[in-house]
Amino acid sequence: MTAPWWRRGILYHIYPRSFMDTNGDGIGDLRGIGARLDYLCELGIDAVWLSPIYPSPMADFGYDVEDYTNVDPVFGTLEDFDALLAEVHRRGLRLVLDFVPNHTSDRHPWFRESRASRTSRRRDWYIWRDPAADGTRPNNWLSSFGGSAWSLDPQTGQYYYHAFLESQPDLNWRNPEVRAAMHSVLRFWLDRGVDGFRVDVLWHLIKDAQFRDNPPNPAWRSGDPPHMQQVMVYSADRPEIHEVVAELRRIIDQYPERVLIGEIYLPIERLVAYYGADLKGAHLPFNFQLIETAWDARGIARMIDQYEAAVPARAWPNWVLGNHDKPRIATRVGVQQARVAAMLLLTLRGMPTMYYGDELGMRNVPIPPQLVQDRFEKRVSGLGLGRDPCRTPMQWDATPNAGFTRARPWLPVAEDFPVVNVQAEREDPKSILSLYRALTKLRRVEPALSTGRYEPVVMTGDLVAYLRTQGEKRFLVALNLGAEPHAVAYSEAGPHAHVALSTHLDRSAERVTGTLNLRADEGVIVALHADG
Repeated sequence: MTAPWWRRGILYHIYPRSFMDTNGDGIGDLRGIGARLDYLCELGIDAVWLSPIYPSPMADFGYDVEDYTNVDPVFGTLEDFDALLAEVHRRGLRLVLDFVPNHTSDRHPWFRESRASRTSRRRDWYIWRDPAADGTRPNNWLSSFGGSAWSLDPQTGQYYYHAFLESQPDLNWRNPEVRAAMHSVLRFWLDRGVDGFRVDVLWHLIKDAQFRDNPPNPAWRSGDPPHMQQVMVYSADRPEIHEVVAELRRIIDQYPERVLIGEIYLPIERLVAYYGADLKGAHLPFNFQLIETAWDARGIARMIDQYEAAVPARAWPNWVLGNHDKPRIATRVGVQQARVAAMLLLTLRGMPTMYYGDELGMRNVPIPPQLVQDRFEKRVSGLGLGRDPCRTPMQWDATPNAGFTRARPWLPVAEDFPVVNVQAEREDPKSILSLYRALTKLRRVEPALSTGRYEPVVMTGDLVAYLRTQGEKRFLVALNLGAEPHAVAYSEAGPHAHVALSTHLDRSAERVTGTLNLRADEGVIVALHADG
């Protein structure tokens, strides 16, 4: 228990628009989150991370910030936030905010002033460039939302850069005034008592000083997002970024027990660089390998080993199974394997991040074209890459709209909500919610499963296995990622070895000798010591 909370704890990601609506507008709000804190305590999580709640035109649902030091009226007020934070802390939980420093809304006062004239005091707060010599855009950089990343401002005759929507202009993090302003934002929320930040698109903050063209991506295929036609050599992950991250960390370190988490979609060897020199970068550079790696036992085992080998000494790993940008785990791997995935997430070494509703087995919800909200889907249509399907309302009970709202919800509720919901699964001892609660409870009472050492166990075929140990406590985690039964031979299973937990929730205390029989789609935690 002496380890920082983020080393031993579980982070739960809430998309506020979709968690709980209390004012009847069909959109979730801060009071709704507060009303459901007891559920989160029952679930056994340690900290809540909220997607953006700042005032915003909502072109990208809060990732286009108009004011960094307030709350959008759709979610409530600053007083509602303070009340929520107090209730979170009263229950012994932590609260992590989303921090969106790469870009603002084009309605932010900073950008309004910046675009007013070329001599504006804040002109250099954003990235402005003259047209190329032939009158075209400054370079070939692409927006992640499709098309060029440069938009012309007719009034001043220059282009501004936006890595995402044209209404999300990128800030110029090479400008010391921008850094100072954003550091003040961090202090505003830290002084209110928040427990840390998840930093949006952290690897984007610094761009090439020479604005060189990005090279083509030879691995791009039809059906991939259009912006992936290029390798972002010059528009992201520049060497200077690590100085910026270290500065953010210095702010965080002025407040005890706070955490800095970075959203970083990069290969493992580049991801781990964001821990920083002497571990003075991000505490936790988000590791999305469980989202991006195919659900194949051998590939996953290799990936875990590669990641474990790459994480610097004394740094702490982390794992993410789902989020607001990617298809839900039950959709990606099926409902039965989603239970195996839950055991994987909650027994690997490192901080796990759960995405709201995954503990219920919620799946992607098909969104009819006329109800699509996601601007990314509207801009890059026909590829099936829209993010609405994984952002649908939390399913609380079998009442209309799954108990999320008494109005028309902002996105459709899944058709399976009468059976896939908190109330129904609370009452079912074999539900996936019951499994998640059993896993979080076991993890909490057995430090070997949270802060203990990790050791791979060599397997073949559809099996993944590893040991978690601390002192005399030793656990074997054996996972069957296939649809056929498998026998696991393990010679170190002594006379006291027994099943501590099965994903089927039906083998508790079963003795294990030299062979562990795994059913199809089953994961098992075996206590190898005498008193587990």
